[in-house]
Amino acid sequence: MPIDVAFIGLGVMGFPMAGHLAAAGHRVAVFNRTASVAQRWSGEHGGRVAATPADAARGAAIVFMCVGADDDVRAVAYGDDGALAAMDEGSILVDHTTASADLARELAAACAEHGIGFVDAPVSGGEAGAQNGVLTVMCGGAAEHFERARPVIGCYARAVTLIGPAGSGQLTKMVSHKP
Repeated sequence: MPIDVAFIGLGVMGFPMAGHLAAAGHRVAVFNRTASVAQRWSGEHGGRVAATPADAARGAAIVFMCVGADDDVRAVAYGDDGALAAMDEGSILVDHTTASADLARELAAACAEHGIGFVDAPVSGGEAGAQNGVLTVMCGGAAEHFERARPVIGCYARAVTLIGPAGSGQLTKMVSHKP
């Protein structure tokens, strides 16, 4: 069943991941710091280009983020133009960024304050895995949020596993992948 989703961060991984969401019929709003990348994505996949993370997140049942590192996540999640400012109560924030477990727990707490679900969900499989829709996703968060997000994440993943509470996805990736 198609839903409204947002995807923030259209890099090497995010661009094809968001494309799989659109191909599955979801209504996708995208934001990327480099607007021309978002325009190119929209030209290839349809969807709506947003001017800010908040604009992308407005009305989305699930907001996906896949950006560079902890500070990048904070930049797109917080503040007046951040995703959390516009997310509806009952929606879910899924962070695919490979970031710290501390940040995942911080985001989970911030989301909970607003009645928003949170899943930290770093991915494994590289660029080819993203392009082919066969990523492995290690998740941390509440089971109820994971279960709602899992079928949508499945649009670009071959394995989506709940490991434990918020931060568990990041810790699993940290111990299972050599730099």
